[in-house]
Amino acid sequence: MALSSHPVLASCQKRCRRPWLWIPLSFFLLTAGCAEKVAVPPRPRPLPPTKEIARMGYSIQVGAFESLDNAIRLAQALEGQGLPAYYFRHKTGIYKVRFGNFPSEEAAASRAESLSAKNIIQEYYIVSPDDYAVAKMRIYGIRGLRNALVETAKSFIGLPYQWGGSSPEEGFDCSGLTMTVYQYNGINMPRSSREQFMQGTPVERSELEKGDLVFFSIRTDEKVSHVGLYSGDNRFIDAPGTGKTIRVDSLSDPYFAARYAGARTYLQ
Repeated sequence: MALSSHPVLASCQKRCRRPWLWIPLSFFLLTAGCAEKVAVPPRPRPLPPTKEIARMGYSIQVGAFESLDNAIRLAQALEGQGLPAYYFRHKTGIYKVRFGNFPSEEAAASRAESLSAKNIIQEYYIVSPDDYAVAKMRIYGIRGLRNALVETAKSFIGLPYQWGGSSPEEGFDCSGLTMTVYQYNGINMPRSSREQFMQGTPVERSELEKGDLVFFSIRTDEKVSHVGLYSGDNRFIDAPGTGKTIRVDSLSDPYFAARYAGARTYLQ
């Protein structure tokens, strides 16, 4: 797969120390990590937004792995230290890991030094809030930020449905992907699909723009349980289920059309 470019990466290194076809059967349901044989649920009632999404502070970037498994293991080790971490694929094909959301550069550097002393990490870079795509809207505008979100999501296409901080049984759920895409670009999105649905501003399907999130009700409890990032042309990027890879799906697909629960925008 062709790797997507990331305009943010060029400026993020501030400080260095050390087919299968869809089978349109109503009983094959996509969940946050498995499939269940249940009836098509009714669409949930929209929930009002609760609060604005905060921007990311300082983060720590580590690693330059050729092996995805090594990046996953490092992310797991960081999660074990209470630091939410995610990996991403650089345009060169190597994998890197980012973690943390610190209020100052000093706080980030202090934590990095502590982890380095424990031999959990080695060389690291401090990512400044000014380095994220969201901070560059004054230059490229909101459309530039939307494009950056889509390009980031595209870079995950083809990667396995697994995330560093999740257990092997649960895999990498769909909201982990959308959270990562937003955090990578400087917006501190919450973790679960339901929390993501409760925030932001509702947007009609006919008014969707790149970077908005689209939600689905997969289970019978009428709750939002799946999310993807809208990439334009009636398509969205999502993590479909355990044993599969991150991919592009269509809102017109009968499976998703029957379970569509609404959309949210966080860029206004």
